[in-house]
Amino acid sequence: MSVVVLWSDVHPILSIPSLFYLHFLVRKISILLFKYGLGYESDVFYLGIKCRWDIIAEKLGFMLVFGDLVWIPFTFSIQGWWLLSNKVELTTAAVIANCIVFLIGYRVFRGANKQKHEFKKNPKAPIWGRPPKVIGGKLLASGYWGIARHCNYLGDLLLAASFSLTCGIISPIPYFYPIYLLILLIWRERRDEARCAEKYREVWAEYCKLVPWRILPYAY
Repeated sequence: MSVVVLWSDVHPILSIPSLFYLHFLVRKISILLFKYGLGYESDVFYLGIKCRWDIIAEKLGFMLVFGDLVWIPFTFSIQGWWLLSNKVELTTAAVIANCIVFLIGYRVFRGANKQKHEFKKNPKAPIWGRPPKVIGGKLLASGYWGIARHCNYLGDLLLAASFSLTCGIISPIPYFYPIYLLILLIWRERRDEARCAEKYREVWAEYCKLVPWRILPYAY
């Protein structure tokens, strides 16, 4: 069953939006979105994907099948559909700023997941050149995981924002993706917190005291 869940959760998200981005490129609209989107989707096999909670614990049902085969491919590419019928001219400063948002998001998202993956393989592997700080011998509290308890979600949100920023700010329609993702990740973060509190108990409480921020340091 886990193999089916892995295929359902990864391959449609990788292939269907990428076809959309190719279509946008052929139409000579949204080249920037294509570069961002295809590159990001192609990296869906980031290290540790098989250790993700939704791959391990989610059951194959309506939510997973409909979400991965219909909802995500057709709604997360709204920016491209919107650009097909709307002309957007971004200033050089706006393009540079958007690229910075994308690169920071990618760095945080990829880096956080890579650190967790490396920690699970070798709990003594250095994080940012230093020995990792581990709570209760189980929870990593160094690197990105010492900044926020779900720092990978922050990277995901920055990436989503960068995709929509290619559409400018004249309409809220292209921002459906990051707004929806924000709601989804806050809900998922609350669910993760409850699960971890039940699983790790005192160790999780100690980790929360050491790392008080959930997703965005000094804000949430």
